Amino acid sequence: MNAGAAWLACLKSPLPHQDRLVTFPDFPVRGAARRSLAWLAMAAALAVLSGCGQHAHDAEAARPVIAMPAPAADGANVLRFPGDIHARYEMPLSFRVAGQLVSREARLGDNVKKGQVLARLDDADAGKNEAAARAALDAAEHRLTFATRQRDRDEAQAKENLISQLQLEQTRDAYASALAAQVQARQQLELAQNQHHYTSLVADRDGAITSEQAEVGQVLAAGQAVFGFAWSGERDVFVDVPENRIGEIRAGQPVSVTLSPADGQPLTAHVRDIAPAADPASRTYRVKLALDDVGPKVHLGMTVMVALQTAPQAGPAVRLPATALFHQGERPAVWVVRPSDMTLELRPVTVLRYGEREVLVGGGIKAGERVVMQGVHTVSAGEKVAPIDPPHPEDRPL
Repeated sequence: MNAGAAWLACLKSPLPHQDRLVTFPDFPVRGAARRSLAWLAMAAALAVLSGCGQHAHDAEAARPVIAMPAPAADGANVLRFPGDIHARYEMPLSFRVAGQLVSREARLGDNVKKGQVLARLDDADAGKNEAAARAALDAAEHRLTFATRQRDRDEAQAKENLISQLQLEQTRDAYASALAAQVQARQQLELAQNQHHYTSLVADRDGAITSEQAEVGQVLAAGQAVFGFAWSGERDVFVDVPENRIGEIRAGQPVSVTLSPADGQPLTAHVRDIAPAADPASRTYRVKLALDDVGPKVHLGMTVMVALQTAPQAGPAVRLPATALFHQGERPAVWVVRPSDMTLELRPVTVLRYGEREVLVGGGIKAGERVVMQGVHTVSAGEKVAPIDPPHPEDRPL
């Protein structure tokens, strides 16, 4: 409606309270009084006309609000966590015997092969122990040889009744003792040889050195770590999951692992192991994911992003931004735009799950209904609105 039409409608409309207009008796008005009454009448007419135009403008105006159709959702939730890549088997490498570290043949980050020597201890004492054990074995074998010959002679003489039975038994006892001493000496020699061999730290399989924990010249105790070692082959992703999400993860669940946004297609994995107890410090559960395919881009220690999709909720649901939530008393509610007259209706809803930026609504609203997404605290029920789409992030002013 243009301005001229508004003035015409106002002139044709009855004045407010016209049924109570007061008439005055005729009396002569002259001079300044006549001019004052004329100005008052004109001011009153202008006020009435301006008010009428304002009412006509308000009746046509609709408040713009950011509202969009509610998108349907299956209720499945994607859990995203950071993680890091580890070897399936990781362990410290150490010497089985004590000694002074005299050399390191491997360095941090080296890929080593099975049987490769990684470090050495001073083997002087171990060599002497081996030599002493070999000498003891030689002596035991000589005694066994003598005891064997003596036993054979005494048994032959016993058949001729040339020696007593007591002497024969003593000879047999000496032979058994010499035989046991020889076996003991042989075992001591093998033990000394093993101790000498243990002065060299050897990789028992292919892998990589992940840490260095001892320096040359350091005196080490038996079992003290020298290197951190990761086996070649399978790779796992370690993820720490908070206790309020651990119930949504199950063994064997498929997982998507993204190395970085520039790598393109994410890697596939599955949940291999879930810790039975939470970490006492962080109160999180360690979840280990097995990578199904280890490619050349996968390196130990890399930080990755893990996406786990949970099971969908039963029944229809819609997903709304958290900014769309309002309240009706103590219940959550949303503002719905009625398509018949474009007015607002406050409708209570049932929230199935709260997220960081979104909520999953399972009752009270259907997919496709237009919902106010922002500014829910500035509108009122029955207000006529004009829905508009939210601005694109690239269109927002800096």
